[in-house]
Amino acid sequence: MTSHLTRRPEKALTAQAVKNAAAPGKYFDGHGLYLRVDANGSRFWVQRITIRGKRCELGLGAPSLVSLAEARAKALENRKLARAGGDPLQAKREAQAVLTFEEAARKVHALHKPTWKNEKHAAQFMATLEAYAFPKLGRLKVQDVTTSDVLAVLMPIWTTIPETARRVRQRIGTVIKWAIAQGWRQDNPAENISRALPKVSKAQEHRKALPYADVAGCIEAVNGSGAGLATKLALEFLVLNAARSGEVREARWSEIDLTAQVWEIPADRMKMKRPHRVPLSPRAVAILKQAKALDDGSGLVFPGTKKGRPLSDMTLSKLVKELGFAADVHGFRTSFRTWAQERTSYPREVAEAALAHLTGDAVERAYARSDVFEKRRNMMGAWAAYLAEKRDNVVRIC
Repeated sequence: MTSHLTRRPEKALTAQAVKNAAAPGKYFDGHGLYLRVDANGSRFWVQRITIRGKRCELGLGAPSLVSLAEARAKALENRKLARAGGDPLQAKREAQAVLTFEEAARKVHALHKPTWKNEKHAAQFMATLEAYAFPKLGRLKVQDVTTSDVLAVLMPIWTTIPETARRVRQRIGTVIKWAIAQGWRQDNPAENISRALPKVSKAQEHRKALPYADVAGCIEAVNGSGAGLATKLALEFLVLNAARSGEVREARWSEIDLTAQVWEIPADRMKMKRPHRVPLSPRAVAILKQAKALDDGSGLVFPGTKKGRPLSDMTLSKLVKELGFAADVHGFRTSFRTWAQERTSYPREVAEAALAHLTGDAVERAYARSDVFEKRRNMMGAWAAYLAEKRDNVVRIC
């Protein structure tokens, strides 16, 4: 192979010379850079360089993709790095090893999965990214994701499904933070777009709730529907105890003391990760006694159609909506809270305790450690009696 230009002065080549170079050989420039032309017509930029005492050659790409100016700049950068004791070869390997956004997201998911509170949360992390982020960001190198890329993901859903959009943004940010920790980038575009997103009214994010006067009618409609017994009992039990859907659907017989009329939910099933005692009204106890007939040996109070699996959240919410009630299952907690506020004289802390909410500041909570259990028993009994009275009225009117 012919070697062109033996003196090899810096910047010996010109853009036109590179374009015209056709004969097989090596066309030298400076800083060890040369254009290699093979007998088959292939053309490559190559740099001869000494890295930590070892002479080697680095490929810098084809002239059709890398201009003379770009090749020179890269060659100079490599030479400076090598003279400072660095390793351009290692830097190149690391750059090539940077993952796509989807690859990085799956890596982050695998790293965090053991620390998340339940499998549902872990599944939701990937499901939202697969549905909304991967179509636009998935194939991009994680260091190349820009603010405009993240906006393209969020804008179509920011005002229509704000809660989901907020979680997608948070999860994109989690992936980018991991990339920052790897040294692949320095900024987080998911955190730099607040002013570019339209404001979403807080009211849009509230769960839909029935007026408390309509709750009994909803229970009556559910019990008169063609839904399965487990679904009917679970929904009424949820309403009577102002409980969250997951707390009821995953309730186990080991948590229930029918004699003492207490349901003790362990901390790992509570949103705030604190154990919660629920006083059971006579009607709630009656529901549990009916549920005994559903026992499939799994330990679940309200088992789903598949053995060992609880009812799905969709089962409850879909039933309520199909019966014509514009309410979310979680909204029955709001119905109860409004009833307690408007129709009773129970103190605020008693009603909030029934919802497993904290009240007061840290100092107040340090001294007031009671869960006002007996007062809550009276209140939940009154709530059950109110619902029964309203249901009796519904029956008489029909």
